[in-house]
Amino acid sequence: MRDHRRALIDGLLNLAIFLETHPDVPTSSGLTLRHIPERASDEDLRAEIDRIAAILGSRVDAGNSPYDHYATSIHFGPVEYRAVAIPAAARALYDAESSYRGCIEPNA
Repeated sequence: MRDHRRALIDGLLNLAIFLETHPDVPTSSGLTLRHIPERASDEDLRAEIDRIAAILGSRVDAGNSPYDHYATSIHFGPVEYRAVAIPAAARALYDAESSYRGCIEPNA
């Protein structure tokens, strides 16, 4: 677990150095790093987001998305760290909506 964390931190630092030393490379106006906890019960997922919110000192956004995601975030200027729990009902709805992906070809 720590290996992927260290690799992410190193990658972010290297990206920042690269962008600093290459001002001709275009960038977007912001960046969001998302953490989505492993699938668990909705109660466990909410508890994990509550735990992260306590660490961040941020509030929880509950149900403010089309899929009732449970999330918290913190901003560092235009950079956001966002932790999002996706409840079982939202995952099921997404799976149902996506079930025909790739099966229908629009008229060309």
